[in-house]
Amino acid sequence: MESISPLAGRVRSKSKQALLLWLDGVREACCLHRVIIYSLRSKQLAIRTGQCFLLNGFIFLGSIFVLKSVIIPTLEWILPGHCPQINSQESCSFSSILEFYLFLRVGLVQLFYVFWFYPLYIFSLILSNIWYNDIAKHSFFALENYGAHDTKLSDQKESQTSQSTVHREKSTDLEGVMISIAEQLYSVLLLTFFFVEVYVTGFIPYIGKALNFMLLSWLYAYYCFEYKWNLSGLSLDKRLDFFESNWAFFAGFGNPCVLAIFLFSPLVSCGVMAILFPLFVLTATGSEADKIVALPRRKWRGAGLGRVPIFFIADYMSMQVLKLFSMKSRQQMKEKKAL
Repeated sequence: MESISPLAGRVRSKSKQALLLWLDGVREACCLHRVIIYSLRSKQLAIRTGQCFLLNGFIFLGSIFVLKSVIIPTLEWILPGHCPQINSQESCSFSSILEFYLFLRVGLVQLFYVFWFYPLYIFSLILSNIWYNDIAKHSFFALENYGAHDTKLSDQKESQTSQSTVHREKSTDLEGVMISIAEQLYSVLLLTFFFVEVYVTGFIPYIGKALNFMLLSWLYAYYCFEYKWNLSGLSLDKRLDFFESNWAFFAGFGNPCVLAIFLFSPLVSCGVMAILFPLFVLTATGSEADKIVALPRRKWRGAGLGRVPIFFIADYMSMQVLKLFSMKSRQQMKEKKAL
């Protein structure tokens, strides 16, 4: 009993620390007032955020509303699929025509999806990803220019900062450029395999949905903070170490991000998520996560929760792919030398 009580005390302490960090993450994700503050500081940020709302909210979600509220009821009225309930004992003499109506109605709805929703979804996905990068960049510069009373002055400083950033990027040596390209390639592979892992876990019986929700929360939290880490020049190793060492905080930050996926239908959840994601990118840009996670460690005398290998499987698969490509390139170089 004496050996069990210290263990129970440590578990209780770790659980309390994890809960507090999780609550801090949820609170940081819900600090949506930063959207208004940063938009007032940068006109370009306000324009990009408004464009995301217009495309994904008004056009995409509006199209879904028009389809379900206007087009489908109109087609059901023009092309009915049921016999009029005059006498239930009489057999319907128009069954073949009604089946044709049903087939025609379903075909027209599918055509609406093929020629409008799917192209609009792909167009929205590509354009939104470009806008997300701009939103993170403008919010990062707006945060750096804190204290500027004039928005025009803030935008002018933003353009000057961006020009100096481009100048620094051009002046870097070839080795640094190659390292940056390698990190970007590895990051794409890592997140791709992690996304596949998240998708597969959804099919696990009993615990699949809960595990899928947790992994998806971590994925979206990493996406939100990755924009800030890229702009601040944080290396990939430090990002992963910081993320996996503070897994409870990032789980809390990602939980509100993925609620839309589980509350709505797949198509509607894509539109809602496309609206909410730039807002969470803005809250992540303004979040001082390193200071927030340091406070509980001071209270618990520097004892952290420990690192959870969230990206272990994705990291292993990415390294195997990179090794495979490196082996192929070496074989091609040997074949060229032999010729």
